[in-house]
Amino acid sequence: MNHDIVESFAQMVREKGIDKDILIGIVEDIFGMMVRKKFGQNTRFDVVVNMEKGDIEIYLEKDVVDEVADAETQIDVKEARKRSGEDLEVGEDFVEIVPLETFGRRLVISAKQNLNQRIKEIERESIYNEYSNALGEIVVGEIYQIRRGKGEILVIHNKNELILPRSEQIYKERYKKGDTIRAVVKEVRKGAGNPVVIISRADPKFLVRLFEIEIPEIYDGIIEIKRIAREPGDRAKVAVLSHDDRIDAVGACVGMKGVRIHAIVRELNNENIDVINYSEDTIQFITKSLAPAKLLKVEADEENKKAAVTVAADQVSLAIGKNGQNVRLASKLTGFDIQLIKEGGEEEEYDMDLSEFREELGEVLFHKFFDENYKTARDVLDTPKETLIEGLGIEPEKLDEITEMLKKGLEEAEVEEEEEETDEEEAGVSTGDVQPVPEQTAAEVSVSDGEASSSMKTEASGQEEVKPEDAGGEKTEEASNDASTGDHEERKKE
Repeated sequence: MNHDIVESFAQMVREKGIDKDILIGIVEDIFGMMVRKKFGQNTRFDVVVNMEKGDIEIYLEKDVVDEVADAETQIDVKEARKRSGEDLEVGEDFVEIVPLETFGRRLVISAKQNLNQRIKEIERESIYNEYSNALGEIVVGEIYQIRRGKGEILVIHNKNELILPRSEQIYKERYKKGDTIRAVVKEVRKGAGNPVVIISRADPKFLVRLFEIEIPEIYDGIIEIKRIAREPGDRAKVAVLSHDDRIDAVGACVGMKGVRIHAIVRELNNENIDVINYSEDTIQFITKSLAPAKLLKVEADEENKKAAVTVAADQVSLAIGKNGQNVRLASKLTGFDIQLIKEGGEEEEYDMDLSEFREELGEVLFHKFFDENYKTARDVLDTPKETLIEGLGIEPEKLDEITEMLKKGLEEAEVEEEEEETDEEEAGVSTGDVQPVPEQTAAEVSVSDGEASSSMKTEASGQEEVKPEDAGGEKTEEASNDASTGDHEERKKE
């Protein structure tokens, strides 16, 4: 019986990674509790656990006396001689081994349950400590269950269950059972059972760790990631800074022909990544963050963290980006509220007839707005919220949904219209004077049909294409000259 118990403990050590000394301490505590219940609280005893031999021995100790005053700690000399078979004298110690069968079935079962509970507590604490120390680190696991209702994905890592919630997934990705998945440990929470470990593929820290894995200069601290702005699955902007003047930060991150950045883009399901040089100069940093758009003027209010950026008419759609993504990410990256202004001053705000939103509003709401003389989307957006609630009897939460829908609709329609105008201009439908372009440095990496392309703009007159070296990303004069020649030939063609 002893051997079976010890073997089960040894198996726990092997399978669950519990420290052997801690487990031995628990076993001694549990069996000590059994001895006290059986023989009294003041009983002197010793529990010896031998994992190598697979044995547990319990020794009961008593003082040999002429007359017993305390049965828990004393034994008379005649009884001691009889039970030990030795010629013991008064004052000596009587020691006997207590077999486990002595404790009875009920006490053994109780001890086993107590032991299991203690083991579970140790396991929970071990899991919590393991993943608490791994916060912000990448783990690789296997998907074993997909909960369709909640959209959660359960991942097995080191025999532990991790949760990838819907909100931490890249929305474009489709997962299936058995897939291997990489994610960053985002949060560890203690619960009633095992700790809840939340992992993420959408957190900016996941992108940081991927950069560290793929780009040795970042891992070694030669290049530092200063800031990241990310919309998972669509686009990210990464500002980097080199602590070595010989190494071009952007070139090292992109790699030869984009080979380094392509590995990261592929892991993120073709998420576009813009890599730019970080700058302490606010104007320069904002200019770089809005790449690939060419800016005419940047005015920054450092105190209120606001910036007014003037762009040529044909650059508005590039500066805004699809669904406002470029300017939104630039605002997150720089920490400034960036307002775009078309060249020549702010034009009248884009507007749409409210009937364009008739389907989204529904017939009842549309007629309510119409009856109150709200004809366009701007009529609604420019009216104070309190006035709309009072006049139309709409709940505040519902009104917030409506205004967000109208804003998004206007934004998307304006970008589409500007893109159409830009396409027409590029096709030769309309022409205009070429506007001067400010000097800027930026690198944009995008993926289309599984291929990565990269381009860098350096501080020089016009645009130059530079091919950064893969090893270390050092800048070379030859690459710069080649780029200038190619740019000159393009200007001649134009």
